[in-house]
Amino acid sequence: MIVVATVVVTLAAALHIAIFFMESVAWTRPTVWRRFGVASQEAADTVRPMAYNQGFYNLFLAIGAVVGLVLYGVGQHAAGLALIIFTTACMVAAAIVLVTTGRGYLRPALIQGSLPLIGLALLLIGLATGQS
Repeated sequence: MIVVATVVVTLAAALHIAIFFMESVAWTRPTVWRRFGVASQEAADTVRPMAYNQGFYNLFLAIGAVVGLVLYGVGQHAAGLALIIFTTACMVAAAIVLVTTGRGYLRPALIQGSLPLIGLALLLIGLATGQS
C-alpha cells in the first residue's frame, strides 16, 4: 500500500510541477491561459502576476512532496511522512478552496486534488495497517 501511495504522490507532485510550468513559465501562450478559463489577452496580462505567484505555490508543494518521498526512501521515515502528509493535505485543501470559489472550478479542483487525496488516503491506510 505504501509503495502505491508513493507512486500516486509522485504523480501528484508531477502534476503540480506541470501546473507551475503553465502558470509561471508558459502563461503568455494563449493555449495556456485559455486552459485556465481566461478569455482574452488583456485579461491574461492582468492576471499574469497572480498566475506567476500561484504557480510557485504549486512548485513549492511539489518540492515538499518530492523531498518527503526522498527522505522516506532513504530511511528518514518520520520526516518523510511528515512532509508527504503536510504537502498532500495542502494540495487537497487548495483544491477544496478552489471549489468554494465557484461551481465552474469543480473540474480543475478535481484534477488538482484527486491524486494528492488518493495518495494521502493510501498512505494513511498503509500506516494504519502497519506497513512502512
